[in-house]
Amino acid sequence: MLKRWKKWGLLVLGVLLGVFWVPFSVLAENGEERVAVYVQVPEDWENPCIWAWDEDGNNAFAAWPGEEMDADRGNEGWYYVWIPSWADHVIVNADEGDVQTGELVLEGRNTWIVVEDGENAELFTDPQTKGDIPEYVEKFVVRVKVDESWKEPCLWAWSAPDGKNVFEAWPGEVLALKESGWYEAKVPVWVNSIIVNADDGAVQTEDISIDPADIWVSVGEDGSYDFSYEDPDAEEVPDVTVWVKAPADWESPCLWAWSAPDGTNAFAAWPGEALAEDGSGWLKISVPGWVNSVIVNGSEGSVQTADLSVDTGKDVWVVVNSAEDASVFYEEPEGAVVAEGTAGETEERMTAEETQEPGVEETGVSVEQSGSRAPVIILVVVVTAAVIAAAVVAGKKRKG
Repeated sequence: MLKRWKKWGLLVLGVLLGVFWVPFSVLAENGEERVAVYVQVPEDWENPCIWAWDEDGNNAFAAWPGEEMDADRGNEGWYYVWIPSWADHVIVNADEGDVQTGELVLEGRNTWIVVEDGENAELFTDPQTKGDIPEYVEKFVVRVKVDESWKEPCLWAWSAPDGKNVFEAWPGEVLALKESGWYEAKVPVWVNSIIVNADDGAVQTEDISIDPADIWVSVGEDGSYDFSYEDPDAEEVPDVTVWVKAPADWESPCLWAWSAPDGTNAFAAWPGEALAEDGSGWLKISVPGWVNSVIVNGSEGSVQTADLSVDTGKDVWVVVNSAEDASVFYEEPEGAVVAEGTAGETEERMTAEETQEPGVEETGVSVEQSGSRAPVIILVVVVTAAVIAAAVVAGKKRKG
């Protein structure tokens, strides 16, 4: 009986370790663990992308609609992308985010998703495709604008001096036109040389030596070019100040700020940045002028307001009486006092509804608390170990 206990106990422990700790992932060049997500979408969903985040509100990508997926040439109709393993909440979308699934929760391992439509998607952890998953390669974006006389522009990319090419044959990959007005393509970080061409390669630039970083290339009719590693169309918007009065029992108040509906966050992770004391009695913080949504929170994010919409490019004053009651002003309100159940009166008052975590309602991007699986895993393993130990002790007692 003892041997049977030991055998089954060790088997269960091994299975648990295999299921929960064996990583179905790879390490990116920056040391971040990544998993592959394979997706099959409806035929009318073009340029599928994935938006990914974790339960604490940390986004894997800078802005909605997220990372565009690559077509798997060995599995028609399937697309794939590598995402950080910690980003276990995803939304599959397409057509520049115009169509999308609801929130899908992953298990931190390679996953196959079959999307029937925006309302229905099925997840698998068993492979649904043939052959090996393409290896993970870090990439950067090449953005191009060409003269209107250049038809169907393409990108040719390679590594010099060894001559390793990204694409199989000249003229390379047809560039995709985005809503920004720029054509785009992604290339591996080992690329250091590109040529922009058009009309099936009949017109082209000379060889352009570049660094492995997002780049914007402008091409004239004669093939002359200029490039920059910063978006030349980006408007410089000065920072604005957010002034806050929060309840006294909200410890270490913080601000979470972002741009809706694209989901670009001002800070790296929830609950955002701590608000600084000001001699005037207000707390304050500077945020980028493009911010149009904020959340005031406290006690490490355990209490918070709802999403508060604010005007871009304007200083703003926020008076928080409770999680359900917050008011927004664009001039400092006179005699604003935080008192339970009341808020300063203004024509531009907003009443907030309580939410769980920051989200972007316009795109359907939200974050729900799901809790960590780690305590459950540890508990199961500890119980299994205890069963084994008890069996061993019982066996020794019978021998005595």
